[in-house]
Amino acid sequence: MTKVAVVLIRGIVGTNPDIRKTLVSLNLLKKHACTVVEDTPSMRGMLTKVQDFATFGEISDAVLKELQEKRGRKDADGKLLNTFFLAPPVGGFERKGIKKAFAVGGALGDRKEKINDLIKKMM
Repeated sequence: MTKVAVVLIRGIVGTNPDIRKTLVSLNLLKKHACTVVEDTPSMRGMLTKVQDFATFGEISDAVLKELQEKRGRKDADGKLLNTFFLAPPVGGFERKGIKKAFAVGGALGDRKEKINDLIKKMM
């Protein structure tokens, strides 16, 4: 099954409580936090709900492995967590900023496989 990486671009202060609950259930509590989830229809519904605050896309196995090596954290039992805290991207986000959709030149919404480029810039 394919995996989807979700990166929170905008902060959650002052957001709609429904959107905030969805972000908390995705474990996205801080800006530039990234989580890797399975690509299921229910998860796609959650991603559609938070597309004005986060960006997402299918992550490749090589980038996922590199992300786990560089930014991976473990819990008390030694199990690897699927939430990663990233730095702001080197060179900044796309030219129209963090309030526009990726399809029109911004940073939000579905990036498909181009999420790998963003994650590399943020590691």
